[in-house]
Amino acid sequence: MSYLTDIEIARQCKCEPITEIAAKCGVDEKYLEPYGKNKAKIDLSYLSENKNKDGKLVLVTAITPTPAGEGKTTTTIGLADGMRKIGKRAVVAMREPSLGPVFGIKGGAAGGGYAQVVPMEDINLHFTGDFHAISAANNLLAAMIDNHIHQGNALGIDTRRITWKRCVDMNDRQLRSVVDGLGGRMNGVPREDGFDITVASEIMAIFCLSNSISDLKERLSRIIVGYNYNNEPVTCGQLKAQGAMTALLKDALKPNLVQTLEGTPAFVHGGPFANIAHGCNSVLATKIALKTGDYAITEAGFGADLGAEKFLDIKCRMASLVPDAVVVVATIRALKMHGGLSKNQLGEENLEALEKGIPNLLRHVSNIKNVYKLPCVVAVNRFPTDTDKEVEFIIEKCRLLGVNVVLSDVWAKGGEGGKDLAKEVVRLCEEEKGDFTFSYEDSESISEKIENVVKKVYGGNGVVFTPAAKKQLNQLEEMGFGSLPVCIAKTQYSFSDDPKKLGAPDDFEVTVKNLKVSAGAGFIVVLTGDIMTMPGLPKVPAAENIDVDEDGNITGLF
Repeated sequence: MSYLTDIEIARQCKCEPITEIAAKCGVDEKYLEPYGKNKAKIDLSYLSENKNKDGKLVLVTAITPTPAGEGKTTTTIGLADGMRKIGKRAVVAMREPSLGPVFGIKGGAAGGGYAQVVPMEDINLHFTGDFHAISAANNLLAAMIDNHIHQGNALGIDTRRITWKRCVDMNDRQLRSVVDGLGGRMNGVPREDGFDITVASEIMAIFCLSNSISDLKERLSRIIVGYNYNNEPVTCGQLKAQGAMTALLKDALKPNLVQTLEGTPAFVHGGPFANIAHGCNSVLATKIALKTGDYAITEAGFGADLGAEKFLDIKCRMASLVPDAVVVVATIRALKMHGGLSKNQLGEENLEALEKGIPNLLRHVSNIKNVYKLPCVVAVNRFPTDTDKEVEFIIEKCRLLGVNVVLSDVWAKGGEGGKDLAKEVVRLCEEEKGDFTFSYEDSESISEKIENVVKKVYGGNGVVFTPAAKKQLNQLEEMGFGSLPVCIAKTQYSFSDDPKKLGAPDDFEVTVKNLKVSAGAGFIVVLTGDIMTMPGLPKVPAAENIDVDEDGNITGLF
């Protein structure tokens, strides 16, 4: 049986004019800045002038990812469509895709099957230029640092201790470590340098956590770009770069409005990775979604140990948000991979492998219920090869934790396949009240915060700091950054910092190799394992299969 590709399904959709989508969620045309017929930005004055009561906030997260796939973004979109099917005013708030994964290992990232946001080609490629603006602002600051040094270095910047990197929104391992400024005195000062992918830039984190243009500018000014010869931090504000950087970002800061295949309003804005950053769409998009829908459905990147943890411990803390319900997405196929099966063994019933793999799901669910104390439902994306016995096994195991399991079929049926999930989410929001609690408190030390996440969320024994990390930890505490939340960068493939430890490993420690402050974003970045802030392309990049014909029709983008 042949299936249409995601892009073929998306092309069959006749998008509604963006003015009609805005009208569905009560956004007057005076706040719209159209980008063509089916995309628009929302002016930030909408938030200050809107007096609507906030809707319910629903977070969609997932089990630890595997090559078998989980379908978190697809579920997020299908749930919102399902909400509309049962008569609820729902809207979506989700991240923009990075070009790196689109052309690298992942392909398109706008949902899948009959649960997509459109226009999917635009969203996956340049969209409204937000990421280009972030790259430009990041690289303007880098250029101003080196120009300051070239022009006499009045701030006494130590060229060996510049921490600010350049960035590009593409997977390019060749740029991780470079030497630049070569070619003589007029071409700059030779020094070691490097690139991050744009979504790992602190500008992306700042962009997604800012509440206004003035907040954005203030956060930008606090960025620490390096240290001077007296071991004092040098900031973006001292270089007087924040005004020009804000000018580059002022339009990008306005959230983007698009739609699902079924015409549900969708705010797609910002996109930090969850394994190397905080993994959530912008605070502004979430706040507008809460003002425009009775239910705002949002997602966090990768598994709940990464995206949900950072959504709850960082974003909710900074933006004073409290989720009303959480959806944990799983597939039986992925759980069997956590139980030790290879990808080509997933089509056969195997309760033994499922029993070995299901602790991964149960740990994520327990974290949501018992660490963060939020109402929770498990959404199982059912595949044709899943048997009734396997489904019943998951239902029974989750029931022991007091959590319901709902089968989801949004990939094949869109909103119709998400109605049961929508009904359970509505029930959770209306009948079960959470007692939202962070996994650590502001008053704890940096090391205590890291320990709490490792022990409470990951299920590990504790943390090991390298000598360099211990020194950095002490310096950050001495500089007054001890009260900031922690943003732990680790592999997405395991609860631990070892990607080979599948399922729900225990009796492990997490090794912290490096700590640095993102003073503008307002958190401490904690680097563990072999995590990279500039990914590389895989052996066969998705780019090899992407093409465009004479009429401009793109193929291969999922």
